[in-house]
This record gives sequence, structure tokens and C-alpha cells, in this order.
Amino acid sequence: MSSNAESESTAPIRSAYAAGDNWQVAAGALVRRLGALDQGYRLGILYVTPPFAAYLKDMEIFLRQSTGVPHWVGTVGHGVIATGMEAVEVPAMAAMVLPIAEDAFRVFDGVEEETDGVTRAHADWLATTTAPLIVAHADGANAYVPGLIRDLVEETDGYLVGGLACASGSAAQLADGPTGGGLSGVMIAPERTPLQTALTQGCSPIGPVHAVTRAEGPVILELDDRPALEVFKRDIGEPLASNLQDCAGRIFSALPVPGSDRRDYMVRPLTGIDMGHGAIAIGQAVSAGDKVLFCRRGTEAAVEDMRGMLADLKRRVGGRPVRGGLYVSCAARGPHQFRAPEREHQLIAECFGDIPLVGFFANGEISRDRLYGYTGVLTLFF
Repeated sequence: MSSNAESESTAPIRSAYAAGDNWQVAAGALVRRLGALDQGYRLGILYVTPPFAAYLKDMEIFLRQSTGVPHWVGTVGHGVIATGMEAVEVPAMAAMVLPIAEDAFRVFDGVEEETDGVTRAHADWLATTTAPLIVAHADGANAYVPGLIRDLVEETDGYLVGGLACASGSAAQLADGPTGGGLSGVMIAPERTPLQTALTQGCSPIGPVHAVTRAEGPVILELDDRPALEVFKRDIGEPLASNLQDCAGRIFSALPVPGSDRRDYMVRPLTGIDMGHGAIAIGQAVSAGDKVLFCRRGTEAAVEDMRGMLADLKRRVGGRPVRGGLYVSCAARGPHQFRAPEREHQLIAECFGDIPLVGFFANGEISRDRLYGYTGVLTLFF
């Protein structure tokens, strides 16, 4: 997604990070690091790690009262991301505050089975904006979420970015107060707050795209009229073809995105191999006629793809100064894939400098109208 409008505000976007065993102490440090804020700061984004999940409601009240920022959205991630920081498996929080007019965004929640409530509640606002950016946080335990994502894009003509929380329940998200169980977040008018978004893959294709010719749910029996396992082994080559147990964590399936103007695909795990029937199972049901390819997960491929994404994003941004960024990365990326802490932030900083940044490690990443895995989704505000 891209927007070439001029920002209405010249005030800086601010972000901060804090950690500690006591949420009140950490939240106090967060407020101090955000600094004094005037009334122009109307929207805050907050991400916390699981040890702070139970206090999300109290944190929102504290931040709203302490900063004067009236609207907060956010959720619980496996880890949080901030400028120069990634925090995983420790009590931590990261926040961003945006100087944005009250009528330039709308907070929404309660999207659990259908999206009509959002479009009805905000019909007048949606009629005045074009293709809003929708920062969305979702409950992965809700089976309706993939359909809700598609429906929300279709009904608003919007573009979603965000991810699945690592916690479920009625208070695992923020949207002007605690919420959960479905989809929540904030819609932002791109003509009022210009932005650019891009996605980077963590896996690289290792063979051609194949047609599913026979399948039963997630079990693929034939590809291109050949036994699926035979095709799979041909694509991965030796020595993996003779040592299939070594494919775990290295080789994945991917579903190409129909009609995409670039090589876009949704990575799904391999969940089983049936030697007797020559079949493979993947992490999503497929049908005859669907397309599938195989890909390899690795540090070098992820770095190369991310650098390519950042270079393209920098070209689209042009000479405009970047005011801040939102980055949602897969929980399987970060130090698990890059073998070093803060590597993703380092790559972003190499391209755009130490911009104010906030984000989280998700159970699945949302980009436009689809749910991805093993990806990173970056949104820049300028």
C-alpha cells in the first residue's frame, strides 16, 4: 500500500521501550521515555510480552491518564520490537504515539463473526476516506479470522497490516479499552497520514509452481498428475530427499497468491509425509486446481529478501523523511531465524536510520487481505 499525501502534522512520532518484573515500574519508565506530549497526540499503539498480558487493561488506563493520549490499540506478542530493541521471553512493553487528528482515524473492535458492525458504525467516516490503512490485531483461536480479514478489506476497500496475538480471550487486545476474541484495531486515513507498506518473506522458492491434481483436505496425493511425494523429493533434491526427517524446520510449502503483481506466496508448514501412499500433508486444506510450491527457510535467504524489500520501499518513499514505522514479524523469525538479536531492526536502520519504531512478534502476519507465516510486514509513516 502507498500514499503520497502530505502529513497534516509536523510533530514527531515517538516510540519507547521498557522492561522489568513490575508492570507499574516499567510503564512509568515508558511514559518518561515518551516525553511530554501535547494534545495533538491522539493515538497510541502498545505491545506487551506474555508476562504482562494479565495487566493490559490496567496498562491502558495508566498510559491514557499519564500521557493524555486518549485512544490506545494493541495486543500481546511473543516479543516486542522497538527502536534498537527486540525483547523475547522477558516482561517488556513497547509503545508508539502518533500526532494525528481525531477525525483521521477510527478505532474498532468486536469483530468476531462478521464485519458489518464495523462498516455500519463507521459508515460516515469511511465515506470520506479512500482505502484506509487498517492496523489489525486478531485472535488466532477464532476460526473466522481469515474470512473476517478478507471481508473487512472488501467492505472498506482498506489495506490491513498486523498480526495474530499470542494470547486469546476477552482482554488480550486493546481498542479503546480491553477487548479480544476476534479482530480489533484502528483505521487510518492515508490522505491524512501518508504511508507505505511492504512484506518480506522468510523462505525462498526451490522449485516451480505445481498444480494440485488430487487432495483430501490438507493431504496432497498428486501434484501435476504425479505422486506428491515424488514431486516433493525431486524439488528438494539430495541429500534431503534421502533423509526426509531433516526437512523439519527447513522445507515448507507455499500457496501462491492469485493475481499478485509480484511473486507473492503464503508459507505453510509441512505437517506429514505418507511414504506408503506417496502423499504429503501441509498446514492448510487444498483442492484440485490449487497451486503449491516448496521453499527453503534460511538466514541468508531471509536477509536477502528483507534487503530487497527495504530497497524497494526506500525507492517508493523517495526523498521524504520517514517519521516512524510499525513492524510485525513472525514469531519464528527474529533471533530464531536470524541467529542474532535485533537483526531485523538493524536491517531497517541500515536503510532508514533509527526511526521511531514499534512492533511485535506474531503467530501469523496480516498483509492486505491475507494471513501469512514466516514473514515481516513493515509500515512506514512520513
